[in-house]
Amino acid sequence: MKEQDTLRKQLLIHMFYNLVAFALIFSVFGMIIAFTFKYITYSSIDQELINTAKIFIEDEKKMKSISDYFLKDKYSNFELFEEEVREIRDYNLSRKVNNPKYTVIIRDNDGHVLNKEDLSLYYEENDMLISFDEANLDRVYDLDLSTEIHYRAINVKLDSQNVKNIRYIQILLNADSEKILVDNFENLIINSVVVGILLSILASYILSRKTLVPIAIAFEKQSEFVQNASHELRTPLTIIQAKQELLLTEPNSKIIDKTEDIALTLNETKRLTKLTKDLMLLASSNKLVLDKEIVNVDELIENTAKPYIEIASLSEKEIKFDLKYEKDLEIDVNKIQQLLIILLDNALKYTESGDTIEIASFIKDGKCNIEVRDTGIGISDKGLKEIFNRFYREDAARNRETGGSGLGLSIADTIVKAHNGNIKASHNIPKGTIFTIRLPKI
Repeated sequence: MKEQDTLRKQLLIHMFYNLVAFALIFSVFGMIIAFTFKYITYSSIDQELINTAKIFIEDEKKMKSISDYFLKDKYSNFELFEEEVREIRDYNLSRKVNNPKYTVIIRDNDGHVLNKEDLSLYYEENDMLISFDEANLDRVYDLDLSTEIHYRAINVKLDSQNVKNIRYIQILLNADSEKILVDNFENLIINSVVVGILLSILASYILSRKTLVPIAIAFEKQSEFVQNASHELRTPLTIIQAKQELLLTEPNSKIIDKTEDIALTLNETKRLTKLTKDLMLLASSNKLVLDKEIVNVDELIENTAKPYIEIASLSEKEIKFDLKYEKDLEIDVNKIQQLLIILLDNALKYTESGDTIEIASFIKDGKCNIEVRDTGIGISDKGLKEIFNRFYREDAARNRETGGSGLGLSIADTIVKAHNGNIKASHNIPKGTIFTIRLPKI
């Protein structure tokens, strides 16, 4: 129950962090897209405004004509400035509508509009709506005259002494269509971000579940490991305790009379010691330190297996060699010997009289291959997948009778992986098992 609560808490934490991450990604990505789209949409208008402003600043002749015009009676002297101000006056006069595309406003030193008559009635009647800030110069900005009309504008200050009375030029370019396009796109982006965040809740849950799968498996394996280790430790401890308590009930007995009990206690003590060492080795598997040296693989295999030849013959079993690697390899000799002993012990335990155990070595795919083949009882298909897991035993009852704890092959797997190799089990046709070890060459 405590583990489930922990996993549930971790799930919520992972969901929160994933959701925040997704929300930030969607929001930042949406802002970048919206900003880029707005910039691209307004870029042509802004460039047109900037270019027009440069014309007013650089063409002093035109500006002098406009200045002289505003110092006189403009209608009686129309011919004096008609050519120079055609782009401004005529363009405005020809469009007496509420929403002209392009408008130029000429202002004096105080910011007052000088060409009201040239503007449409809308601007004349709503002069106060046309905002102007004399500090806001030489840059494009947004200008809204009402909720329906939107402009991009630029203010230019004239410092030339040839220009009298006129101080500022305010250039407005209607951008209603661009504004609608940008607003609609921003709404689309906002809706997309909201939908993305909502979908990210589901995605966060799925990802969090997947992320916690290894943790859940680790919890399960830890619990299973503790249970199996406790079971394996409890058996020898129970036997030792029972025998010792039995000895205490007969304090006057001689040692020779209790030899069997003492021997059993010692055997269980040795088994307990071995089990403890195996557990310590597995616990430090990630930090397994190898003391490597260059040795002849075939000689190492033969020297390690020799003591088992006589043991096998006593059980009417035969050990054969098929050693064809014939090269040196950089390995930890003690660890590889331990690996071979584990495989030979297993082969002897699960073979019967008349069976054969063969140890082979050869080169395949540029790697050293070592195989231990037997013609014993074999392993089931399920066992082939689970055989290297800690405490797994194909036949638990029989394995316990032979003194096995289910840790040997797990240790073998640890040793091989420490050498950057791999080990696998397969069926030996027609019967038996083959353990194949693949080690990289020097």
